[in-house]
Amino acid sequence: MRVLTSMLILAATLSLTGCGDDRPEKIEKYQQLTEQRLSTLNTMLEDGQVRNANLLKQYSSLLKQQKPDLAPLVDELAKDATAEGPMYTSLKRRLADAKNSANFTDLDQQLNEVENLYQAADPSLYNDMLSDPVNVIADMSEGKLARVNAISREAAALANNAEDFGPGSQLVGNPAYGSWQTDSSGMSFWAWYGMYSMFSNIFQRPIYYDRWSGNRGYSYYNDVGRYRYTSPKQAQAQEKTFEQTKKRFDSQGKRFDSPYAKSRTGATALSRESSSAPKTNTASTANKSGAQSGSKFRSNYSKDSSFRNSSNRTTRSVRRGK
Repeated sequence: MRVLTSMLILAATLSLTGCGDDRPEKIEKYQQLTEQRLSTLNTMLEDGQVRNANLLKQYSSLLKQQKPDLAPLVDELAKDATAEGPMYTSLKRRLADAKNSANFTDLDQQLNEVENLYQAADPSLYNDMLSDPVNVIADMSEGKLARVNAISREAAALANNAEDFGPGSQLVGNPAYGSWQTDSSGMSFWAWYGMYSMFSNIFQRPIYYDRWSGNRGYSYYNDVGRYRYTSPKQAQAQEKTFEQTKKRFDSQGKRFDSPYAKSRTGATALSRESSSAPKTNTASTANKSGAQSGSKFRSNYSKDSSFRNSSNRTTRSVRRGK
């Protein structure tokens, strides 16, 4: 019996070797490439080569002059223009977690995560991701600063029949800035991290998941970048919030759709990398199953100047004509 068992184990091992399971090698390679790409991105942020990072700094400075009482919150938002911001540090943390296979259900999920990280660290894609905090500041300026990579606030609200959830609404749902929490009545609401809680003070009412889900407006993260900028654990947390809310609605005989069931209208002039990204409603299933780990994402960011800074163009476009 023992001999038979040993033979079966040996046969399985040889079969696996014969099939050439190259996933561990791919995972290691993507980890190395992502490490290099994050280093490159850090340098580009420091050298002013990421256009929306530069805009974020300029917008922050202008808004603080307009509304000095918001300086602490604006300074926090401006950190995303550096390697100290929540978006960049989130990628670094995810890469550290991706080096430990114990954090994943299987090799497919681990490979899917490192591929996503490699792509998320692409400067063109990252530049697009920064459009959310830039547009938050633009909206807080009450029209004095122009939005980037997105149609106007008014046009987006009209196109999506969206509710006004107040300043910072583009960041709601993004795990870099907060998380969905459940109150004593079983209702999920958005809880900001740290200084971002000032958004709640400005709007003076909580943002509940069920209302936000059906009435949210466009944001880059929720409608384009979620697949790349969400870790498997974060995707599971988002799925859990959805399932809990759906169960509550089902018990009342009501229908509840995921906030990501359909994308909102609002993106303009995004990079080709963003244009070829998977749809946001695939994020949960792909992160859980690794079903799309074989997809490839080509980037020639070293040859693409679309995200690079042009000081003359930026300076002219910062303020809106009134």
